[in-house]
Amino acid sequence: MTEAAITTRGLSKFFGERPALQQLDLSVPAGEIFGLLGHNGAGKTTTVNLLTTLLGPTSGTVQIAGLDVARDADGVRRIIGYLPENVSFYDNLTVMENLRYFARLSGLRRPDRRIGEVLEYLDFAAHKDRRVGTFSKGMRQRVGIAQAIVHQPSVLFLDEPTSGLDPQGVRSLREIIVGLNRDLGMTIFMNTHLLAEVTRTCTSIAILRSGRLAYHASMADTSAAFPDQESLEDIYLHIDATAAA
Repeated sequence: MTEAAITTRGLSKFFGERPALQQLDLSVPAGEIFGLLGHNGAGKTTTVNLLTTLLGPTSGTVQIAGLDVARDADGVRRIIGYLPENVSFYDNLTVMENLRYFARLSGLRRPDRRIGEVLEYLDFAAHKDRRVGTFSKGMRQRVGIAQAIVHQPSVLFLDEPTSGLDPQGVRSLREIIVGLNRDLGMTIFMNTHLLAEVTRTCTSIAILRSGRLAYHASMADTSAAFPDQESLEDIYLHIDATAAA
């Protein structure tokens, strides 16, 4: 049996009396590219924030590669990478200067060699001495991925990674995600609205509706279970409507 990279049990988060996530039981095997789907307000970003130690749960548990988030948050941070929807950098610094700063925060004492390897892998080494403030959204996203993987995490979290990208940027990011999973063995957990990208990229999916898990299965099992639906969009809308009934 494949080891679980991410496991939640009864995971819930309330903001005051308002539930953002309720009783989430989820297991994501190591090596998956996992897509978390749902309408705006379904609880996707809250889930990512709980899994990446940015929020504490109201109740329930989270384990990342066997480490309990509540008991060993520092240990979890050492083995995960995270790319938020709107990644922030020091715009007046170069790519190298930004990545050196973040690498040292991650515990790398002499990070330049590792940064060079990451930039070469991402085909971005030619831009290492440019100031990040001059970059397009797509270029900033690539620096964000470099920052997220510079410490060689085993699990990478991506929150709406294709938001604001043009079609070429979306394609480039897709190739990077698949490559990180294939070449480096990273488990990828992505929260996204672009169902076409999920179809091309993800090996398994889950759907949240109003803070509750409505569906979870592999892409292969999903396609087999809904043979009359022509696309993942149709499947998603069918599941969402069924959950609402």
